[in-house]
Amino acid sequence: MRDRVTIALAAPDGAGRAAVLERARRRGFSRFHVRSDDPITATAGEEIVVRAGDRLLGVGPAGADVRVVPVASADELEAAARQARDGGVLAIEWVGDRVIPLENALAARGRQLAVWVYARTPSEVPGALGALEHGADRVFVELRRPEEVDELETLVEGPLPPSLEWVRAPVTAVGPAGIGDRVLVDTTSLLRPEEGLLVGSAAAFLFHVASEAVGSRFSRPRPFRVNAGAAHSYVLLADGTTRYLSELGPADAVLVATPEGAVRSARVGRIKIERRPMVVVTADDVGTPRTIFLQEAETVRLSADDGRIATTELAPGRVARAVRMPPARHLGHAVEETIEER
Repeated sequence: MRDRVTIALAAPDGAGRAAVLERARRRGFSRFHVRSDDPITATAGEEIVVRAGDRLLGVGPAGADVRVVPVASADELEAAARQARDGGVLAIEWVGDRVIPLENALAARGRQLAVWVYARTPSEVPGALGALEHGADRVFVELRRPEEVDELETLVEGPLPPSLEWVRAPVTAVGPAGIGDRVLVDTTSLLRPEEGLLVGSAAAFLFHVASEAVGSRFSRPRPFRVNAGAAHSYVLLADGTTRYLSELGPADAVLVATPEGAVRSARVGRIKIERRPMVVVTADDVGTPRTIFLQEAETVRLSADDGRIATTELAPGRVARAVRMPPARHLGHAVEETIEER
């Protein structure tokens, strides 16, 4: 649902809008709605929608402007839907005291009509996204404070971990580990090269395994995929719990992270478990050895201080990026007890 949400920067001053934008970027949002006088430009992978008066500039079919229609009643909503052109966009902004149900406008979808709607608060977003099962094609939600970004994220994806303790761990050994069952995690989202999953042999310490958004000499990029590790490994889910890689299934929400950067939720589309040659990577966590078992392949990359390093090139002396977590888990949830994992 996140892909259908565009954050409208609605704080009354430029500093407030910038603060909302910064928080939203860190939380993985990439679609923003700005005023025509806002000096905001898109970064890689982002979309900026500019509004001038009652027009959204250049975002309609063939680059046409889209008129935003004010709606205060069910009758006005039905009239706006009747007047919209086939193959066009109906953009609705509520101006009354309450939100009018979208069902009548969405019924026009049989005429191949895209429906966009403004939400005045994060709490209005789920209803707009879920009307008639599919909901609006795009929802512009007005946010005035950075804290509202977290509220919006909770509503569309469920709560994400509020913070992660990123650490740097020197790699002390890389060695062959025979043949093992490794798990490919294919997500329903496209991942950037710097994004990946948090995986490890111990729940207390999870390495950052990068996506396959960059190919190799032998394969094309697969930006939806993380070759995550051996079947016994823990992986961090979007709700902050852990699960064994072998237990993941379609529609599970995994946490996609960028080292020291944004985190977001992505759904599992497919799991592939195959027997492949493995290596065991050992890193030093302040005197405690931590391990991860990965396939030996050019497309399997561990995030390090100096970039994403393929397991075929990884050697002692590199500094791995990882997250330190509570060590004791019961059914994936952190618990208070003494535990030692080796």
